[in-house]
Amino acid sequence: MNIYSQINSNKLKTWVIISLFIVFITTLMYVYGNASGYGLSFVGLALVISGAMSFASYYYSDKIILGMSNAKQIKKSDYPELFRIVENLCIGAGVPMPKVYVINDSAPNAFATGRDPNHAVICATTGILQKLSKTELEGVIAHELSHIKNFDIRLMAVVVVLVGLVALLADFFMRSLWFGGDRRDDRGGNNTQGIFLIIGIVLAILSPIIATLIQLAVSRKREFLADASGALLTRYPEGLASALEKIAKDKEPLEVANNATAHLYIANPFKGKISGNWFANLFNTHPKIEERIKILRSM
Repeated sequence: MNIYSQINSNKLKTWVIISLFIVFITTLMYVYGNASGYGLSFVGLALVISGAMSFASYYYSDKIILGMSNAKQIKKSDYPELFRIVENLCIGAGVPMPKVYVINDSAPNAFATGRDPNHAVICATTGILQKLSKTELEGVIAHELSHIKNFDIRLMAVVVVLVGLVALLADFFMRSLWFGGDRRDDRGGNNTQGIFLIIGIVLAILSPIIATLIQLAVSRKREFLADASGALLTRYPEGLASALEKIAKDKEPLEVANNATAHLYIANPFKGKISGNWFANLFNTHPKIEERIKILRSM
């Protein structure tokens, strides 16, 4: 499979998953509204609250993430080689120069965040700067710039909001049953509402788990796409493949990583928690590095 077909394949798969996510949320709204007796008005308040949360996360999520990660913005004089690599690849990718941050941690890793190419950040650990060669570091930075150019940073922000909306709807529905009393339809729809009530309770329990699985699936697909796009940018897939190999062999976990930020990094920052079990892999934030390396070396 060549680079272009890999990019097209991953784009298609990702948008199929996003479409299924939207259908899933729409179904939840319909079931919860009918089960609670409030109809579409049930989701009105949830959507207003979610909209406010989305607005705040859209404009401030990068600052929150960087603060949680103890990342510090640097100048060109601090890390000249890193700056030159970012500058040169930005010219090749046709994207504005992002802000550059560094995390003082010896575990090799990196991520990109922001809301669009004009408001983007690339962040690398001191470990990745020390342990990778120049061509390997170029592969990593090209991968992160691809996340920016492909608007993955915005897409993942949208997906996180959708996951939050599912959890919000489930919680709001369960609370409405507890505090809202019985609002059965007086027009003879009691039996139908009872069926919706049972389905609604089951979905309220399972939907946050399902939504999280969809989020993680999208995250894994975007990693494959960024690998392919990054290889296209450098015209040297081996650079990124070799970088991933080194990162995989380094068993030191990233201290500042947590469940909220893990999906952003180029490789799973928890290291030892990666499982080979197929069911456990559903909950992984990243695809297997071995699979990513195999695909890169087949390009």
